[in-house]
Amino acid sequence: MIQPMSLSQIQPTKLIETKSFNKATPAEMTQSFGEYLKTAIENVSAQEKNVHKLNDQYLVGQVDVTKVLIASEQAQLSLQLTSQIRNKVVEAYQEMMRMQI
Repeated sequence: MIQPMSLSQIQPTKLIETKSFNKATPAEMTQSFGEYLKTAIENVSAQEKNVHKLNDQYLVGQVDVTKVLIASEQAQLSLQLTSQIRNKVVEAYQEMMRMQI
């Protein structure tokens, strides 16, 4: 029989609240973007730590393997997204450096 599973261990990533960009100065916008990236990277790190914790709990028989697999897949997708964003940022920076003034 199929048993229902609880996803209480898995928490969605939380993003910081954004301010109104209409009145923000460039320095404030840069700081806000920096905070956004910092929060996103911290969330990816938290997901990885959660996977390690669930893996340890699985080894001692406290957690079902499906929870470990779901958390692992979520952490992997988050890491892939983060690396793709980093690649795009580096590509945009390189493109700006190639521009002639």
